[in-house]
Amino acid sequence: MQTFESILKRSSVREYLDKEIPIELLENLVNAGRSAPSARALEPWEFVVVTNKEKLAKLGDICDHGKFIKNAATCIIILSQDTKYFLEDGCAACENILLAAADMNLGACWVAGDKKDYRDEVLRLVKAPPGLKLVSLISLGWPKREIIQKKNRKLEEVIHWENY
Repeated sequence: MQTFESILKRSSVREYLDKEIPIELLENLVNAGRSAPSARALEPWEFVVVTNKEKLAKLGDICDHGKFIKNAATCIIILSQDTKYFLEDGCAACENILLAAADMNLGACWVAGDKKDYRDEVLRLVKAPPGLKLVSLISLGWPKREIIQKKNRKLEEVIHWENY
């Protein structure tokens, strides 16, 4: 699949088949995240890959808008060292993972982390060392239905040339 195909195909998927994701695909997804750009080339990210059903259920219980994580095959948790641009860097890694997942025909959904009340609880659950910040969580699985991207705004509604 070409890059633009992945971008246009990517959509938030919250319903998954009960089917594991091979470790090679999970490693490829983390490698995509690791390959993201970062400010000052610091690459401050760390990735926790959760496949344990009990831990996925706990994550689903913890995350107020991520209850569906409990039914995912995997959750990749993006952590970052506390750098000036940790959130931007971590979000670039997150987007790379989401696009790679679309390319692999996996369903994925980005769940917020940094500004959520549950962030410390997630960090404790995955035994993150002190000093790391929660950027986001990505639920992953084989989608129950066809992925169809629905965007409300068209290009001509958002593009401005030279000035707003």
